[in-house]
Amino acid sequence: QVQLVESGGGLVQAGGSVRLSCAASGRTFSDYSMGWFRQAPGKEREVVARSSGGRTYYADSVKGRFTISRDNAKNTVYLQMNSLKPEDTAVYYCAAGHLHTNYAPAYNYWGQGTQVTVSS
Repeated sequence: QVQLVESGGGLVQAGGSVRLSCAASGRTFSDYSMGWFRQAPGKEREVVARSSGGRTYYADSVKGRFTISRDNAKNTVYLQMNSLKPEDTAVYYCAAGHLHTNYAPAYNYWGQGTQVTVSS
């Protein structure tokens, strides 16, 4: 089973930056589509960014502010979050799967999540 461990979350003021990391183990990292999802209290889990098939996807709400990247040699995927807004406050999850999709249930493996709180 693939293990995913997120890190880098915390408390940041609006306009600040946070870099999330997701370390994977168990299988060849390059075989997987990697996605970042987030879930705010009382809201549904939503895709933030995805890296798969050599391409990237970003939710409209984060375009121009967030950047997903991956280092296959280190089996690690990153989410650089800049110009943070209070609406970005959520638990952020790293996920791995075999499909090029934004549909959360299609992902096979999930990290435990890391909290990102953006203060006003």
